[in-house]
Amino acid sequence: QVQVVESGGGLVQPGGSLRLSCTASGGILSGNTVYWYRQPPEKQREWVSSITTGGSTMYDYAVKGRFTISRDDAKNTVYLQMNSLKPEDTAVYYCRTVIGLRTYWGQGTQVTVSS
Repeated sequence: QVQVVESGGGLVQPGGSLRLSCTASGGILSGNTVYWYRQPPEKQREWVSSITTGGSTMYDYAVKGRFTISRDDAKNTVYLQMNSLKPEDTAVYYCRTVIGLRTYWGQGTQVTVSS
């Protein structure tokens, strides 16, 4: 059973930073594109960023310039460095990867940006 696990969430003041981590059993992240999504309170889940096996990255316009996605395949981990956080970044953040026809999601990690 493949398990994807996010960590690193928490409460931070506006303007602060957090680094989220995503790892998975079986070393599956190292050979696949990995996506970060988030679900703000009472809103739908939305894509935030993604990174390919070759290291190409993409960002939603709302986070571009503030968030940085990276990967360490030796550690089977993908990171989301979040800087200059705003209250509207408050959400549960999820990691996702796809292997063949199967999609794997983590359980999410809560990020709250508030003073």
